[in-house]
Amino acid sequence: MPSPLISAIELDQLRASGKQHVVVIDCSFDLTNPAAGREMYQQDHVPGAFYLHLDNELSGPKTGANGRHPLPDADLFVTRLRALGVNDDTLIVAYDAQGSMYAARLWWLARWVGHGAVAVLDGGKAAWLAAGLPLEAGATPDPETGGNLTRRAPLVRTVDASALLENLGQPALLVVDARAADRFRGENETLDPVGGHIPGAANRFFKDNLAADGRFKPADQLRAEFGQVFGGKAAEDTVMQCGSGVTACHNLLAMEVAGLADAALYPGSWSEWCADPKRPVATGSAT
Repeated sequence: MPSPLISAIELDQLRASGKQHVVVIDCSFDLTNPAAGREMYQQDHVPGAFYLHLDNELSGPKTGANGRHPLPDADLFVTRLRALGVNDDTLIVAYDAQGSMYAARLWWLARWVGHGAVAVLDGGKAAWLAAGLPLEAGATPDPETGGNLTRRAPLVRTVDASALLENLGQPALLVVDARAADRFRGENETLDPVGGHIPGAANRFFKDNLAADGRFKPADQLRAEFGQVFGGKAAEDTVMQCGSGVTACHNLLAMEVAGLADAALYPGSWSEWCADPKRPVATGSAT
């Protein structure tokens, strides 16, 4: 299985070689200031990179009951990728300046619409700079000729709230929450109206997937760490969630690096779950 990560040097060399069509997409974002990501992109970005906004392009409309970052319409998402020149044989490379937490969302979405040629720049913008590679300012205009990307069957799996409610009584699936431990326990909740977690869930903070330099930990280390969280469950019997279905993709990406494929995503995640007061809430540490 090819790695879902690409290094800065590998990306630079691949683009210079012309051996494969590559589209680079900056996904930088700030949950507390939704305009900040685009401003950062305008200031400097990987040369030729486009920008996609978490709220506007990587998410769909909110209803108040479907979470803070519901999935976008799949056809509209494919259309947006085509506008960036993405073809069926294009390698999409996503990156951000926030530890790959938003780039992982684009990685997952591309696979959700059936495009497997997608990778995350390991270490993001910081790794690009550390490699001595240049940045450029301003926005990259969309190509005059769009791509021919075909929407295909999903390469990923999703689980909805109803399935997780049914799972509570006889837990065949292990739910893994990617939020920080304090939010998982129901403490210091600032993004959602209710603190806590889905009963029976385990906690794996997405930032624990990264080494001190911001790159992903080695595959064997990630495999061992996720194995401790799973407690004997197979990867395909786990469901990743977080606050709104974004950083859960970071755990899914790390699992892919570790060779632990076929886990599902609960897209609505905690922000959807807690919107219905009939759904049970647990607090404190996982048992």
